[in-house]
Amino acid sequence: MTDPHKWLIHGERLVDDTPHIRVSLADVELPNHVRFTQYVFRMRRCAMTVVLDDAGERVLMMRRHRFIVDRWVWELPGGYVDEDEDSSVAAAREVEEETGWRPQGIEFVMSSQPIIGNADYPQDLYLAHGAELVGEPEVDETAEVAWIPVDETPAMIARGDILGAITIIGVQHALLRRAAAHVPPP
Repeated sequence: MTDPHKWLIHGERLVDDTPHIRVSLADVELPNHVRFTQYVFRMRRCAMTVVLDDAGERVLMMRRHRFIVDRWVWELPGGYVDEDEDSSVAAAREVEEETGWRPQGIEFVMSSQPIIGNADYPQDLYLAHGAELVGEPEVDETAEVAWIPVDETPAMIARGDILGAITIIGVQHALLRRAAAHVPPP
């Protein structure tokens, strides 16, 4: 039986296909029989990591310029998951490449789809407790690496210094975990 609320796809035409994104046009029909053409973006899986210091008071972040929005922003380290690579391995690799720090004790937090209405763009979020400095960040990855007090992140979000959805989710997750750890039992 067909779900009367499900949108029907009558076809999809490829517009562009690169190693990072596949762009197509889909012929879509709504349940009320209205038809339209929609751009569809399918992007590679990414993995990002909230790296907390041993005390859980600071988060490892990087400052970089994002040319598309022409803004300097603070972000969690992360990037593309290579084909046949485990997402947690990619998360750890990206932290080291982008910051020079090797995370310890990585654990999976969640997967999200930040622009689900237009794109299939899976983003995996990990949490690490502690890191060891093992080198320098790759020169093209970041302008600055810093351990930011977790308590400062809400103000950074409000000012637009933290703008990316997965970074906002990540630092909010760290704040919630910390708050839950400090709640006395009933």
